[in-house]
Amino acid sequence: MSGNWKLSDPYVFESLKGLLNRSIAVQTVRGSVRGELKTVMPDHIVIHMGGSPFFVRTEQIIWIQPL
Repeated sequence: MSGNWKLSDPYVFESLKGLLNRSIAVQTVRGSVRGELKTVMPDHIVIHMGGSPFFVRTEQIIWIQPL
């Protein structure tokens, strides 16, 4: 798992909100997703990739990179 790091951290949550509608890459414990960040919630984010929404639980995220 991702250890003790939580995206409910207000600084990370605010940083993610600043990336709304931008292309990002997200590495999760199960692989990576690249697409446009559409939604940021304390427990999940939604990334549109190839016309489909991907719901990613924030506790599964290892890192996020703006593209």
